[in-house]
Amino acid sequence: MGKVVADISVSLDGFVTGPDPDLAHGLGHGGEGLHTWVFEGDAVDREVLTAATDATGVVVMGRRLFDIIDGPHGWNDEIGYGADLAAPPPILVVTRNPPDHARLGDRVTFVVDGLHSAVAKARAMAEERDVVIMGGGETVRGAVDAGLTDELRLHLAPVLLGSGTPLFTGAAPRQLRQIHGRVSGHATHLTYRLG
Repeated sequence: MGKVVADISVSLDGFVTGPDPDLAHGLGHGGEGLHTWVFEGDAVDREVLTAATDATGVVVMGRRLFDIIDGPHGWNDEIGYGADLAAPPPILVVTRNPPDHARLGDRVTFVVDGLHSAVAKARAMAEERDVVIMGGGETVRGAVDAGLTDELRLHLAPVLLGSGTPLFTGAAPRQLRQIHGRVSGHATHLTYRLG
């Protein structure tokens, strides 16, 4: 059975978006530096991205992130999960109010009975592959706080955003064990085991 992995890029000051994220600015204003490692990365970044994408069986995300990736500036045939790898894993979106129509179509299932249910469904669907909870910040934080994740992967970007969407504000105290770290020219990729 695969792992449940919370995977997200974060600034040095703890933000997963810059200020005021919206459909045109999914990473907030000035937040693009969070994903430099994804789009302009070196060989280490590419290895990290490819390994994670290849291991993913199902993606779980919150509704706000879904609205961005399903929006006019979101994923398309060239850019999707795994950036230009454009992998097509099934996506489970945690929401109380599913939209009437989704541009991403058949790949998306809306889960209205909470994050616990979405992770349980994703585990069943993923079989031997990983379930990746990719965000946004509130969804990742909620999964970690609820003990739903086996690992937390942070891609620490060398940017200071000053404000935006914080990753761990109000998170429950918890001890993590660092099990892996890799450094590139654009990020420090850290993996923690949650226990």
